[in-house]
Amino acid sequence: MVTIEDVTAAAGRIGPYLRRTPLLPVRCTKTNPFPDGELCLKLECLQVTGSFKPRGAVNKLRSLDGAALARGIVTASGGNHGLATAYAGWLAGVRTAVFVPENVSPDKRKKLAQWGAEVVVHGRHWDEANREALALAAREGMTYFHPFADPAVIAGQGTLALEILEQAPDIDMILVGIGGGGLISGIAVAAKARQPSLRIIGIEPVGAPTLHACLEAGRIVTLPGITTRVPTFAALRTEPINFEIVRRHVERIVLITDEAMSEAARWLWFEMGIAADLSGAAASAALQSGAIRPPAGSRVCALVCGAGPDGLA
Repeated sequence: MVTIEDVTAAAGRIGPYLRRTPLLPVRCTKTNPFPDGELCLKLECLQVTGSFKPRGAVNKLRSLDGAALARGIVTASGGNHGLATAYAGWLAGVRTAVFVPENVSPDKRKKLAQWGAEVVVHGRHWDEANREALALAAREGMTYFHPFADPAVIAGQGTLALEILEQAPDIDMILVGIGGGGLISGIAVAAKARQPSLRIIGIEPVGAPTLHACLEAGRIVTLPGITTRVPTFAALRTEPINFEIVRRHVERIVLITDEAMSEAARWLWFEMGIAADLSGAAASAALQSGAIRPPAGSRVCALVCGAGPDGLA
């Protein structure tokens, strides 16, 4: 299991390579998805590479010895973790290979190449791309960066909770979008250790209810298929470390549609001037759609975990 000590160590390790992102109150808007309380947005869309992911990738990088780095690094990603791993590889000056599924946007593929990564497109979803990444790691001895089940990655993502609690120590609830479960795992470990009463709510798409299905079954299950068009939310299966942390510390997981995320992305752009990808709009979408209804007077933090042009159209 990942501990609060792992998260605080990660914060010290990654500090020079990451940005402290703003916590923005939602005020002076035409519409407010939570008018009965206080809502703030944690803008990880302004993080290096455009998402929270470098927190985990850089912590993993800084945990490696020279020999592991010299062999190069490899991962599979729906886009954002790949960019974070490419950034880590750029920092270290080592070969970096990133496998992505076919539905990753051309814009993110271009950014991966700009960070110096070798980009390989394979499969319809993350799990298929990941098999090829693991095969390359085994064949050439490269160091594999798991996007959500590596303890170092989870600990790095948990630094986000530490930052939120420094900026808003009286927060009552954090809303977290879920792909494979790395972000919510890290946030849950750190937040519950520092503030046990804090409520952690997860959000998944109807078309990829990965952890929602596991919690309902009481065990890890593999989804029969993926129908969401959000590549960063498209894992067929989580891993035991994520399932156990979520089972222990996350209050519940709600499901939202892709269209709800699109509407929230448009709201973020129109009202707040924030360019979020669909996964980055998920937490706001859960409030707008009514999937989550916090008690009146609550202080709620919604993560904007990734940047993108989805709300600009």
